[in-house]
Amino acid sequence: MLNTHLGETVRKYHPRFDSPHAKVILRSREGTLYRTSAFTLRNTSGYFRNLLPPAQHQTQTTHQQENPILIDASDTTLELVLRMLCGLETAIWTATFDELEDAVVLIERWDTAGPLSIIRSAITAPPFHAESLRLYALATRLGWEEEAQLASTHTLSLSLHDEDHTPRLEQLKSKHLLSLSRLHRSRRDMFKHALDTHVTFSHANSPRTICQRCQLQEIDNYPWRELKMRMFMEMDRRPLGDTIGSLDMEEWAESVVCWGARCPKEQCSGLYYDKRVMMRSIMSCLVGLPLTV
Repeated sequence: MLNTHLGETVRKYHPRFDSPHAKVILRSREGTLYRTSAFTLRNTSGYFRNLLPPAQHQTQTTHQQENPILIDASDTTLELVLRMLCGLETAIWTATFDELEDAVVLIERWDTAGPLSIIRSAITAPPFHAESLRLYALATRLGWEEEAQLASTHTLSLSLHDEDHTPRLEQLKSKHLLSLSRLHRSRRDMFKHALDTHVTFSHANSPRTICQRCQLQEIDNYPWRELKMRMFMEMDRRPLGDTIGSLDMEEWAESVVCWGARCPKEQCSGLYYDKRVMMRSIMSCLVGLPLTV
């Protein structure tokens, strides 16, 4: 930013990038100036390596001081990338995902591997887990397989059917979108298959069976079928499966009916199902489900 004071032009330099020994001056969108070492820029950035050839360092110094290099980036983005590029302390752990994405754009434009590796390490931090779809999109675009797998795990708390996620999903390449959809769908379907085939549920999975207590009364297993359907819907809505076995599940109408179902024979009134045993088996069905793409 340029200010006029007593007829002189006063330049606004960033306080951390105002060394008189740094001869290259960069200017942000807001007009803030950043004095930066030509040596550092050339040795860390392919873009500046081409822009600042060694033979022209001395002859261009005065010209560059008078005419700063305009950088199409905000102060927030430019400062963050320059701090990483110059080996200075960064507040990257407090940066928002928007700021990180803007930084990646500038890093790619400058062709500088160092800051990109710092970003790669930073995005696995817990603060960014809530942005799992954005993290997955960024990691897959950059070919970061481990980070993409981690992000795919964190997406399991989301429903991909939610229209709020459509803009993010549209950013994905088809193969990455299919991989993510397959992960969500496979957890749901494998869980359902386990409920349908687990030996513990063989009695409950029969359309009609005999009360296990009195061995006389025929009973309809509709309470279990309704609870299974509710669990299937929950896994479709939230494939992580953390609502299964939760306190919320205790309050589901289907749970109340299922665990409270009793033999209609007055002399028996035995419970249809052993809740403790069946819940333990239900939870075991969640073990072993795929967690990553």
